[in-house]
Amino acid sequence: MKRTMRILIVMLGLYGLVLCSIPPSAYAQEFPTKPINVLVAYSPGASVDISFRALASKAEKFLGQPIIITNNGTGGSTVGVSIVAKQNPDGYHLLAAMGMGIVWFPQVRALSYKYDDFDPIMHYGAFHAGVAARADAPFKNFKEFVEYAKKNVGKVSYSTGGAGSPHHVAMEYIAKKEGIEWTVIPYAGGAPALTALLGGHVHACSANTGSWIPHVKSGSLRILATYGKTRMKTLPDVPTLSELGYNFIYDDTFLIAGPKGIPIPIVRKLDEAFKKAMEDPEFIQAMAKIDIEASYRNSEDTRKYIEDSYRRFGTVLQEVPLPKEEKK
Repeated sequence: MKRTMRILIVMLGLYGLVLCSIPPSAYAQEFPTKPINVLVAYSPGASVDISFRALASKAEKFLGQPIIITNNGTGGSTVGVSIVAKQNPDGYHLLAAMGMGIVWFPQVRALSYKYDDFDPIMHYGAFHAGVAARADAPFKNFKEFVEYAKKNVGKVSYSTGGAGSPHHVAMEYIAKKEGIEWTVIPYAGGAPALTALLGGHVHACSANTGSWIPHVKSGSLRILATYGKTRMKTLPDVPTLSELGYNFIYDDTFLIAGPKGIPIPIVRKLDEAFKKAMEDPEFIQAMAKIDIEASYRNSEDTRKYIEDSYRRFGTVLQEVPLPKEEKK
C-alpha cells in the first residue's frame, strides 16, 4: 500500500513537471477552445454596447469561437468592472468598457478593485462627450444655459450616466465657477440618461455624444458644448468647454480588458483578433453611425494610457473634489 502511494506521488510530481515545462505559447496555440464571455459594463443600446457588439461579431471568425455578451450597466459601469476583476485570468472572461470605469471611479468611490487590477487587451475607439438639451429648451447655446440656471436657482436638473462620472464632474466644475446651484440625476448608463432628457424629465444631459447624433440630425436635440481638446468633426459649430473659458478637458477610450494575470500569449492572440476585426467595413460603418472614432492601441500602449489617465484625472479631482463614497 505504501509502495503504491509512493508511486502515485512520484507520478503526480512528474505530471506537474510536464505541465510546467509546457511553454506559454502552447496554451495560446490552443486558445480558445470554448466560447469567450465578455461583460459589457453598460446598458444595452449604449455606445460601448453597440460598438463592441459590432466588433465582436467580426472577431469571432478570427478566434474560431463565439463571443457571449452580457450587460451590466449598474453603478456607471463599476459593478460590471468589479465582476470581471474577480474572474479567472484565463482569457475567457473579458470586459468591454470605457477607461473611466477603471481609472476614474476608483478615485471617487470606495470600490473592490484598483485601476491596476486588469490586463488591457486593446483599445478600439475614442469618443466625444458633452452637454445637450432638447431643441425646444428655453436656451439655445451654452452661455444662455448658464444664465438660465443662474436665474432659476435650484430648479435646473441634468442627467448623467453615473454619479461621480467625468460628465458629473464637468457640470460641477461649471457650477463652481459660475456659482450655479443645479441638481444631478444619475442613471445606470448614458442610454437611460438620454432617455430622461428626451422625455423632458431633466433640462440637460451630460454624457457621451455617440447616441445623441441621430437626435441632433432629426432636430430634437441640440449639443451645447463638448469636453474634448478639439471640436467634433461632425458638429464643427459646437464649441468646447475650453473655448468657452473653462479649464476642463475630458477624453476617454473604448477598451477591452481582463482580470490581471492573463498569459501574455493569450493577450496577444486576443489583441490580434480584435485588431483584425477593426478592419471590417461593417465595423467601421457601425462606429461612424454612433460618431465614435475608430482608433487602435495595443495592450501595452493601452496600459500606458490607463496609467497616464489615472494621474491626470487625479489632478482634476483636486480642483473639483467629490466626497468619496463609502463601500456599502
